[in-house]
Amino acid sequence: MFKSSAMPYPTETLRQQAIAFFQAGVAAADPYQAVKSALLADDKQLHLRLDLTDAVKLRTGNWPRIHLIAFGKAACAMAAAARDTLPAQQLAGKGIAVTTYDNVTTVEHIEVIGAGHPLPDAAGLQAAKLVTEHARSAQHGDLVLVLVSGGGSALLPAPADALTLDEKIATTNLLLACGADINQINCVRKHLSRLKGGGLAKLAAPADLHALILSDVLGDDLSAIASGPTVADDTRFADAIAVLKSYKVWEQIPALVQSHLLQGEQGLQAETPKSGDEIFKNTSHMLIGSNSISVDAVLNAAAEQHYRTDLYSKHLSGEARLVAGKLAAYAKTLQTNGQKQPTAIIAGGETTVTLTGNGKGGRNQEMALAFALAAEQYGLTGDWTFLSGGTDGRDGPTDAAGGIVDSGTLQRIRQTGLDPVAMLNNNDAYSALKAANDLLMTGATGTNVADLQILLLSPAS
Repeated sequence: MFKSSAMPYPTETLRQQAIAFFQAGVAAADPYQAVKSALLADDKQLHLRLDLTDAVKLRTGNWPRIHLIAFGKAACAMAAAARDTLPAQQLAGKGIAVTTYDNVTTVEHIEVIGAGHPLPDAAGLQAAKLVTEHARSAQHGDLVLVLVSGGGSALLPAPADALTLDEKIATTNLLLACGADINQINCVRKHLSRLKGGGLAKLAAPADLHALILSDVLGDDLSAIASGPTVADDTRFADAIAVLKSYKVWEQIPALVQSHLLQGEQGLQAETPKSGDEIFKNTSHMLIGSNSISVDAVLNAAAEQHYRTDLYSKHLSGEARLVAGKLAAYAKTLQTNGQKQPTAIIAGGETTVTLTGNGKGGRNQEMALAFALAAEQYGLTGDWTFLSGGTDGRDGPTDAAGGIVDSGTLQRIRQTGLDPVAMLNNNDAYSALKAANDLLMTGATGTNVADLQILLLSPAS
């Protein structure tokens, strides 16, 4: 515990505290506890919470059969929590949980399936078929309990009839390469899928459906999380075609994808279910965790340790190295204006990286290395530590969650003979941070609510 809010803290203390605050943010998105708190069961009824901040808002029922479907990076923990809470006699056979290979754990009475992420694979395709069968088996009066977490879109690829997984992937890759944003990509993907864009809710009707959702999307748009399998989609086939044409990739997408979209525009393929559709009459949702909630947990943890807390952003986005530069400049301004006590500058969000090199890393590692360089450029003084990490424990195609840097990082890198500027320009933050022993290594956390950034500044001696 810090004894005074004005005393300076050495770098090692700042590093330990940054990691502890990050862990507090991850814990706030603990999928097991989040699901447990959202389900209340007694001998006669099941109570489903509808609002994280209001314990009185409940949906109550005595469903004779409950079908359990979980998918996403947190699927195993969420499914285990539901299994431990729901009356065993009401569960309709084995539940199903689809997750990434590195998050697979054994869950009693749950069929756990590992599948590809971020690239869908054959295992995910088979899992989507099982989820489809599971949902279709639900009858009027049953409850389909759907547990959704980040990564669900890639884990459950269910191409529309006549389309193959390869054709769907090829179309998505074209959109990613041309700079389409996530909403535009989702618009197209929903119109090429049987599960996305309310498709799962459509399959489960006329059974009741309730979804508990752990958000990895900034702003918590339910239609964007895992591409909104249980909520209405108000985009249309014509919108999907317009997206592809606006980015000039319409002629490049597979012919069968073109044909499917054109048939949909002409009314020959069923549209995704829209707001007000009868199938959503017995559907409800609850957001049980998000980046915003985790950011608040980090702020609280820092305040408890007597830091002056400063919320920098809950929607951090943009090119990672540019965002890092702006944050370093902001910190220097605080120091110039006379920072008198330990300060925690906290942010959450999801930055991006434009690849120009052939190195290894992820957006959080790139941001951490870029911040160290920017701090040197702006002349950030005294002891400081900056942590940028993915709450899922995986940053890009690496085994690191991100990076944690301090005023000695660049010296440690240079002592190994490496040039940190050249490493950043080659998108090789992983190698640079590894040389400095500044990789943030957590392993898979079993949750996913985007990224957290923590900058701790000690006051001058």
